[in-house]
Amino acid sequence: MVVCSITRSTWQPDVVGAYAATPATRVLNCRNVVVTPDSSTADLSKAAATASLPFEILGPTNVQVTSSRRCDVASSKWWLEKARAISSIVTSIRHGGSGPAVLLLHGHPRTSATWHLVAPMLVEHGYTVVCPDLRGYGQSSTPPTTADHSAYSKRAMAADMAELMRQLGHRAYRVAGHDRGSYVALRLALDHPSRVAQLALLDSVPTVGRCDARFAAKWWHWFFFAQPDTPERVINADPDAWYKADPSTIGEENYREFRRAIHDPSTVRAMLEDYRCGLGVDRADEEADRDAGNRVVCPVLVLWSTRDDMEYLYGDPLDVWSAWAPDLRWHGIESGHHMAEEAAPDLAEALLAFFDRPE
Repeated sequence: MVVCSITRSTWQPDVVGAYAATPATRVLNCRNVVVTPDSSTADLSKAAATASLPFEILGPTNVQVTSSRRCDVASSKWWLEKARAISSIVTSIRHGGSGPAVLLLHGHPRTSATWHLVAPMLVEHGYTVVCPDLRGYGQSSTPPTTADHSAYSKRAMAADMAELMRQLGHRAYRVAGHDRGSYVALRLALDHPSRVAQLALLDSVPTVGRCDARFAAKWWHWFFFAQPDTPERVINADPDAWYKADPSTIGEENYREFRRAIHDPSTVRAMLEDYRCGLGVDRADEEADRDAGNRVVCPVLVLWSTRDDMEYLYGDPLDVWSAWAPDLRWHGIESGHHMAEEAAPDLAEALLAFFDRPE
């Protein structure tokens, strides 16, 4: 068990860790319950209960969290930290290893557990690996939305990741994102270019220019998810029927986390907010970058699942990504869409071949 308190020191395994902003700012937001330095003990207790985490109330500004546990994953030491405050949210992260840092970002509707096979391979190869639950996903908090859904923008999520990696002491790092996580990875590289040394984008193309009749027919759920209220009612009526997954394929722990997330109505709404923002604020941000000539300055690897529909929809993904990244390499992975679960050795090999290149 790792004890982590809201202080201003630096988090390390087995020692008191740190999650606080300056005393005048909000320091904790668990499931829409905001705790400030002026909060009462009752407020803190409510936040603890809402976060479903064991908190010991020590005082209005001294909350102790006993919520991280150490576990073994494929013989690699790994830490699951369930309550780290970054920006205006609290997130759950897995991290372990030593050496150059790699940030792995999951897609919809997965959690950080989707990397349970890939991450240990990177750790064994000499990398420090960080796998967070993105804002609104998994066990991360679900901040209130706004009229333009910008609380769930890729810019907000990228800022979360930049702050997380800063807290963990990583100034520059490699990033790989899958599905929705690839858009966060792209935004991180565009908004924080000095932080991203290499970028791997898995099963995605930019939002701008991707939609035609074929895409609308195959990926109709993008537009369904963007509608108000109705998607929540449909999904929450039977989450297992909507989000099908097989524990024998994706792994028992991964399946448990996935299922816990899809059965949480606040998480379902937050995941849908990601899509609602994607058709508005995120698209406008990408258009602004395109029109300004902004490009990804670091080396980029594009990987796609050959048994998914990327080639059917876009032909050669290079034709799409070459306008965004001058230093680009690419190839397919023999897999369905969730390549981290279905083709972990091939994906890890591709990432390591890319990350091991001299910078």
